[in-house]
Amino acid sequence: MFEVLTGTGLAASAGLNAYIPLLTMGLLARYTDAIDLPSGWQWLGNGWVIGILAVLLAIEVVADKVPVVDHVNDVVQTVVRPTAGGLAFGAGSSSETVTVSDPGSFFSSHQWVPVVTGVLIAFGVHLLKSAARPVINATTAGVGAPVASTAEDATSVVMSVVAILLPVLVLAFLVGLAFFLFWFLRRRSDRRRRRDAARGAGLQV
Repeated sequence: MFEVLTGTGLAASAGLNAYIPLLTMGLLARYTDAIDLPSGWQWLGNGWVIGILAVLLAIEVVADKVPVVDHVNDVVQTVVRPTAGGLAFGAGSSSETVTVSDPGSFFSSHQWVPVVTGVLIAFGVHLLKSAARPVINATTAGVGAPVASTAEDATSVVMSVVAILLPVLVLAFLVGLAFFLFWFLRRRSDRRRRRDAARGAGLQV
């Protein structure tokens, strides 16, 4: 159960920011005892890998806060974020953490399963993020882009740490994500209905 929650939290985090969960795992594995990466994933704790991830994160943080540029960045990240989600789920679910003592018991026979699962989770969160951002930009004249991006980055950081240290709290994030999805779809439907009504009134005139 903890393996699933850890992997899910890290993959969802990657859907918001591809590099934060990978960098979090690398830093915690290199400098703390909070996570012990399995042999196939120890490269995440390599100094060069951490440095590269830090540079990519810096670029992502800046690009995602500029209107229009953030949309282009989301298009590029359509491949990057799901890939990072697969890596994050695969590494996180098979690592020994402070709450997971026997990670091999869950995905031991099908090593591709956690990677595919992470790709799908990260891709779903990425689609939600990509769909919400144009709406935020349009309704706030672009002012909301840096605010929304900062909130997403902060959520990604918290989710990455929580997924490793207190994975049970990932459930709260999933519930919140479900409520946000419901609210977003309902608001989008209302906006479309009002637009269609206004268009119909204009044709009648």
